[in-house]
Amino acid sequence: MRLLGAPASPFVAKVRMAGVVAGIELDMETVDFVGNSDLLNTANPLGKIPALILENGDAVFDSSVICEVLDRMSGNQLIPQTVEDFRKIRTYDAAVTGVTDALALCIYEVRYRPEDKRHPGWTDRQMAKADRGLTWLEDHLDDLGDDVGLGHCALGALLSWMDLRFEGKVAKQAPKLTAWADRVFEDHPEIAAKKPHLPQG
Repeated sequence: MRLLGAPASPFVAKVRMAGVVAGIELDMETVDFVGNSDLLNTANPLGKIPALILENGDAVFDSSVICEVLDRMSGNQLIPQTVEDFRKIRTYDAAVTGVTDALALCIYEVRYRPEDKRHPGWTDRQMAKADRGLTWLEDHLDDLGDDVGLGHCALGALLSWMDLRFEGKVAKQAPKLTAWADRVFEDHPEIAAKKPHLPQG
């Protein structure tokens, strides 16, 4: 199966980590999601990454749906099936996604909008969402449990992406999350190998 994405994307990293946990091989294929990739637009009409092309040619998007498909394919290796544990993990994943989205919007405001068109107040609101989310994620770490699954992949991808884009922020605001990530990546180098990274060259 082919995973269309970019190496620095936290959402792509989450899926790649989930593939490792699920024991499913995903062939990563880098696409230009900022420009106009015909391959990506065919797989996902929204032009967003990641998109997974299945062996039969069908496409799956977005990252949460892809992870749910991988979970089903693996016999539920990623998401627990009791109502309470399912609720905890899916809610945790949603919180991670919300933090990621808010931080990405802050980046895009600077990267793509001319300086005279930027709205600091709007960016401040997005950062406030992210800050509240990080606090919540730290307060609810126990919801992840000990078995590595979707929540571990989502949080690990977010924190390692933040190390790329917001260096020092997590360590300063949520040291328990930093300690958690260090421990998980040390114990599971195969997952650490899928962390977001800047393209070479």
